[in-house]
Amino acid sequence: MLQPKRTKFRKAQKGKVKGMATRGHTIAFGSFAIKAIEPGWITARQLEAARVAVTRAMKREGQVWIRIFPDKPVTRKPAEVRMGKGKGAPEYWVAVVKPGTILFEAGGVNIATAKEALALADGKLPLRTKFTIRKDYVE
Repeated sequence: MLQPKRTKFRKAQKGKVKGMATRGHTIAFGSFAIKAIEPGWITARQLEAARVAVTRAMKREGQVWIRIFPDKPVTRKPAEVRMGKGKGAPEYWVAVVKPGTILFEAGGVNIATAKEALALADGKLPLRTKFTIRKDYVE
């Protein structure tokens, strides 16, 4: 699963996901992509499940690019522990996603295969997404 090799700080604050994406909102590598419509967090496990679904649906043809990375640690306190005594230990990693962010890109396959594969990835993700095609794409 994806996670940073090292970070400046071990624990992070929750933060708020405000506004639309101003970076990573255009298709850069492939011809087809799925774009987030709503804000939220995507865990490393969800990302990996979506990646596996896409590569299997494309039968290892073409290429797949993951445009987000889970670089935010989410902490949890153990079960049945009283309040206080500090923040819990890091449990898993999430990618913070704003509306308009490109999540996955695909290329080297026809439009039907890409649409089907990225629809499977969409089913693995906790956010609503939209299938998009590169502006200069020609069949």
